[in-house]
Amino acid sequence: MTGLHALGDGLAGTLLREVVVARRTGRWDRADATLRAMARKPIASHPDQVGLYRGAPAAAYVLHTADRPAYRAQADRLDQAVTRIVEQRLTAAERRLDDGVPPRMREYDLISGLTGLTALLLHTGSSPDLLHRGLAYLTRLLTEPTSTGDAEVPGWWTTDSPRGVPDLAMLGGHGNFGLAHGVAGPVALLALAAHAGHVVPGQLEALRHTGALLTGWARPIPDGAGHAWPAHVTPDQWTAGPPPAARRTRPSWCYGTPGIARALQLAARATDEQDLQRHAEMILAGCLSDHAQPDQITDATVCHGWAGVILVARHAAADALPDSDLPALLSDVEEQFDRTVHDEPATYARGLLTGHDGVILATETTPATTISDPAGWQTCLLLDTPRSLTP
Repeated sequence: MTGLHALGDGLAGTLLREVVVARRTGRWDRADATLRAMARKPIASHPDQVGLYRGAPAAAYVLHTADRPAYRAQADRLDQAVTRIVEQRLTAAERRLDDGVPPRMREYDLISGLTGLTALLLHTGSSPDLLHRGLAYLTRLLTEPTSTGDAEVPGWWTTDSPRGVPDLAMLGGHGNFGLAHGVAGPVALLALAAHAGHVVPGQLEALRHTGALLTGWARPIPDGAGHAWPAHVTPDQWTAGPPPAARRTRPSWCYGTPGIARALQLAARATDEQDLQRHAEMILAGCLSDHAQPDQITDATVCHGWAGVILVARHAAADALPDSDLPALLSDVEEQFDRTVHDEPATYARGLLTGHDGVILATETTPATTISDPAGWQTCLLLDTPRSLTP
């Protein structure tokens, strides 16, 4: 993702931070300068080389978040490229579904795949028909099983290893539960789209089906320390079914319990299943209050660190049921995030996910403005959508 037009660890992530700040302050000089710097090199637009976090889609996402008249012509040109990219990617993915073979990870994940590209269409509102086609594809992904060897596996099972490439040590591929690269991503996106009024046939049923699956794979941690999901499972593990207990893993936005629990909470709200929502909020509250889990966080970034956790916690607490423990836990999580940012040496790395731009966004955005921000910049994290999308 590195480069001028990369959202995760490049200058596009810096521009995202700058436009969010500019929308609040009215001062656009820094954002204008960064956009000029990005324009000095051609932007990637080949369907095989781009995704929400790289190339033309990443730049389009940022310019739409800015919602600035001076950027509109550039945003319109990028929308044309995005339409072509998504149409080609969807056509290939639909053909693969028809053939009944498992996908590569990058076909559907948030970072490079159609979950991210469909999130972009939801964010921009520029092509509702194509958005609905993307939602229909993700619905099929969650509901149409495939196979690997002699085992039937869900349609989101990937032929890749967790590194996103084929691996002789994992010939059967793996099932990934994470928000950034696994099934929690399509779940969160389908739920956010439903909340914004975009529902295609089978979408809510897909959320109910996958919500039940995620619930079954959230296993108790010994010693009464809550529940957790495995980051991924092998074909043998899938055939054996959920284990009796889970081990503590690093809580994170990308792979860990916070991101998956938020996706499950969103699915429950979209399908009006309060028991499921209560269960998702219980899992997240248990993760945040079990110090042995947050103690595994070693940095302040969005992807693996405290910035991602606090962003998840803010949104989940704002949407929580009246009897949830999440709102009461939020102040402690805010203190842990603030302490980490204060104690961690300054980093000059760029980017939303692994650089200082995401940390600054989480730091400078208060809990109240995180939830009410009309720009909805956190759609790219599958945490929320712009306020203007809510019917």
